[in-house]
Amino acid sequence: MGIAIPMLLLFLFGYALTLDVDRVPLVVWDRSGTELSREFTSRFTGSRYFSLRRHTDNYRDIERDIDARQALIALIIPTDFARRLGAGRNVPVQVILDGSDPNTATFALGYAENVAAGFSRDIALRQIRLRTGNEPRLARLDVRPRVWFNTDMVSRNYIFPGLIAVIMMIIAALLTSLTVAREWETGTMEQLISTPVTGPEMIAGKLAPYFVIGILDLILSVLVGQLAFGIPLRGSIGLLFLMSCVFLAGALSLGMLISITVRSQLAASQVALVATMLPAFLLSGFIFPIDNMPAPIRAITHVVTARYFVSILRGIYLKDVGLGVMAGEAALLVAFAVLVLALSVRKFRKRIE
Repeated sequence: MGIAIPMLLLFLFGYALTLDVDRVPLVVWDRSGTELSREFTSRFTGSRYFSLRRHTDNYRDIERDIDARQALIALIIPTDFARRLGAGRNVPVQVILDGSDPNTATFALGYAENVAAGFSRDIALRQIRLRTGNEPRLARLDVRPRVWFNTDMVSRNYIFPGLIAVIMMIIAALLTSLTVAREWETGTMEQLISTPVTGPEMIAGKLAPYFVIGILDLILSVLVGQLAFGIPLRGSIGLLFLMSCVFLAGALSLGMLISITVRSQLAASQVALVATMLPAFLLSGFIFPIDNMPAPIRAITHVVTARYFVSILRGIYLKDVGLGVMAGEAALLVAFAVLVLALSVRKFRKRIE
């Protein structure tokens, strides 16, 4: 453990901890459909800072993609784009941003404005070359941003929902990972084995108090967010508690599985730390956007359940989205909870080996 944990931390921090923002998911609605508008779009798609997800022809698709975090920025080019540029007039170009992640939104807006400024300069140079004798009227693209959801782009509104997931993971993993291991170390497991209590009943009894503690922490977190920090909760409080219960059940079951498998409290706490806390901080999108991580690290994040819970919490808190949008994440949380609980019950045996 003294060698493996430092190496693991070096690789995780070296690859996952990055403040660079690139490959921002982009949706384009080109209402002009001209050669100039396509050239302007290519300035975005040809940049490493943007990743084109698709072209669309309506605001409804844009809203759906931003709700589902399939896109963080949308570019809408007006119908008279080429005509206004040809006449040397300013052209308003709409940029819609997902403000639920204010750090990424700020960077993405800056990138979009730089692309528009560079395109404007190139158009002006072309006009200067084509026109002789008269001073050309220099056209300029007028980027008009509109931020959805977290309109003030306050980072606290983005971080706080993810912090709830991290807190619940800490409570679930570190506390339950010691329950069965403590029984083995203190010698009281033999007394429990001699009782008529079945294995599933014993596991349920071990999980119940920590489940109550987790729900209490959730209630306190929501109240502190509302009363102390003014975090807006735009979605359903009932859906928030339902998804939290599912996530908490899975996290508690994972801690129980670790405690059953590793019979030493010290080893169980170390395994729980590596398997739950660190991924929840680094690989869940809590602070560092997953889209900015290298492809191998992004693949690993798919097995981190905190990733899906963080996405669900931010969707409920900031966007008021329902299960229709978050069905995939919710289904994965349910599947994980059922699987890990079943493994815990199967792994536990009421006998001394």
